[in-house]
Amino acid sequence: MKLLQGVIPVLMTPFTEQEELNERVLRQYISRYLNAGVHGLFCLGTNGEFFSLTQEEKIRIIEIAVQEAKGKVPIYAGTGGITTREAVQLSEKMEELGADALSVITPYFLPLSQAELIGHYRSIAASVSLPIVLYNFPARTGLTIEPETVAELAKIPNIVAIKDSSGNFELIERYIAAAGPDFAVLAGSDALLLKTLQAGGKGGVSGSANVLPELMVSIYTHWQNGNIEAAEAAQSLLQPLSQVYRMATLPSVFKEAMNRMGLEAGPCRAPIGPLPAEASDELDRVLRHYRELGYIQGEPNES
Repeated sequence: MKLLQGVIPVLMTPFTEQEELNERVLRQYISRYLNAGVHGLFCLGTNGEFFSLTQEEKIRIIEIAVQEAKGKVPIYAGTGGITTREAVQLSEKMEELGADALSVITPYFLPLSQAELIGHYRSIAASVSLPIVLYNFPARTGLTIEPETVAELAKIPNIVAIKDSSGNFELIERYIAAAGPDFAVLAGSDALLLKTLQAGGKGGVSGSANVLPELMVSIYTHWQNGNIEAAEAAQSLLQPLSQVYRMATLPSVFKEAMNRMGLEAGPCRAPIGPLPAEASDELDRVLRHYRELGYIQGEPNES
């Protein structure tokens, strides 16, 4: 089992119609991803609606992921929070449960300085022995982890990687240059997976892999085998899904796509609502396109 490389799906959190955790379907998802050849499972991420989950639900999701993965791929547990105390407590618990690594998003709402960010991550790293993946998503948190901050944090032995969801490829390049070859930079934007690999990154944490896991894995596999033309062709096939993804509040497009594929993702938790009509119609068109290409099997469910 290898950490910090390849295509790592953000594990979607399936809910019942009453917005309760659907454990049966969650187990099915994990089996589906493993069969697709993914390289890890990224639990309690943004597309997994970590912000809507109770601590008890987070713990249960990691328990199930560890049980179902059976050591075949690493389990990354999201343990970010607004306060350092909250993040430390959850990180310690996830280590007890058998997670293989932690993903720690920056605190949100608070306009912290880079020095405060460094102190935050130092405290978390000191509380556990697990590898830690920094998580940069400034559009959602209001904070950017600067490359100089990453270089400083990379000196801490168990801070080993960063997932960047800024969508800014120049920032990814700066992270790679600042932290050095032993520090893993992971693309958090699916559109930048191949470019990140070519620049020296190690892989990507993917929301699209919930809908098209084999396609996402193929980008990495082609790149790893030196078949850049095939990797570029696979990367370009993601564009239609990426376009419709931007038409509604995350992760509603991915969840509705999975519902229409018969994968029982259920609703997002309120206040996230159903897809607007325009996004719904476009999603139907996109799913037909992927079905014709053979990336989705079976008949579509009614929208």
